[in-house]
Amino acid sequence: MNSCGFYAPSMKISSSPSSSIGVNRIGVDLFFKKIRCSSEVHGGVDRVSSTKSHVQRLVGKGCKLVGCGSAAPSLQISNDDLAKIVDTSDEWIAARTGIRNRRVLTGNESITGLATEAARKALEMAEVEPDDVDLILLCTSTPEDLFGGAPQIQKALGCKGNPLAFDITAACSGFIIGLVSASCYIRGGGFKNILVIGADALSRNVDWTDRGTCILFGDAAGAVLVQACDIEEDGLFSFDLHSDGDGNRHLNAAVQEKETDHELGTNGSARGFPPNESSYTCIKMNGTEVFRFAVGTVPQTIEASLAKAGLTHSDIDWLLLHQANQRIIDGVATRLEVPKDRVISNLADYGNTSAASIPLALDEAVRSGKVKQGQTIATAGFGAGLTWGSAILRWG
Repeated sequence: MNSCGFYAPSMKISSSPSSSIGVNRIGVDLFFKKIRCSSEVHGGVDRVSSTKSHVQRLVGKGCKLVGCGSAAPSLQISNDDLAKIVDTSDEWIAARTGIRNRRVLTGNESITGLATEAARKALEMAEVEPDDVDLILLCTSTPEDLFGGAPQIQKALGCKGNPLAFDITAACSGFIIGLVSASCYIRGGGFKNILVIGADALSRNVDWTDRGTCILFGDAAGAVLVQACDIEEDGLFSFDLHSDGDGNRHLNAAVQEKETDHELGTNGSARGFPPNESSYTCIKMNGTEVFRFAVGTVPQTIEASLAKAGLTHSDIDWLLLHQANQRIIDGVATRLEVPKDRVISNLADYGNTSAASIPLALDEAVRSGKVKQGQTIATAGFGAGLTWGSAILRWG
């Protein structure tokens, strides 16, 4: 009994592959228990129908990926270009990372502009108008406004209905978390069309004199349109998400106060106030520890997602990982026994584009005809936080 009483459903869920937490087809027996509440009872007649209808509507809703798009800056920086400013070489970088080139923002280009272009291409592929978008999720760690950049994308797209738009900050795991968040808004909130955008410009946070980090990162944006559908067409089979704040020491770009002297002034201010100006440091990374973290956790999270979906390695058509390092990608593929010809990688051309890397690689694979309608993709992101996660999905 609930003192506030309403009709509360209790569910028996039989798991056959995927809901938003990992069951594909859901068998639901709803048993409604009468819980006393004057606000829910009128003239002795219990109001059960609206509650029952609402629960059935949410449980029976699925989501699918129906459009994708990407964009990158025009300036390409090669390994040979970097060799002119730091002690490195094309051979040294390629052997350790698999990267040959990366794109960097210049001139009037902006991360907002790239994100908008990627989103517009995704809408065009999905044949969805901007006015039909219910929600925009911008996954980025490098917004051009401290308070977030998603509303500016909503404005640039011309979404007249003023749909909610906000940022998700989870570094290189951001796109996976955004994708899962979109599925939850659709399954639990009745949303119909959600843009999930991964966009980052880490070139702005790189120490270009540090060859350990400046060789890795590039700028780009990628987007997908996630659309509501009947549960029978559900295209997000399962997911698995984690974080470990203890690993933050291995990869971060922390706030750092500028060195200024705030002595007691003539205006009567006390020592330590007003606060010193601050800014973020350049990216600091322990490459050995991050590599160990990735090759250990990524296979585990994909295995967990496969188990939740009731699938095995042989059911995977494509493996699509965050594009951080080719040795990580190859190591995970080997652990999962996925052949090289079923691994998607464009790392050599773009470097590590953080939250943009997965949707960028997906868009290229779809538009080239490599990834086809109905194929199953195991995807995973990992990075600063530390955060990591995976999802098993179907394209189209």
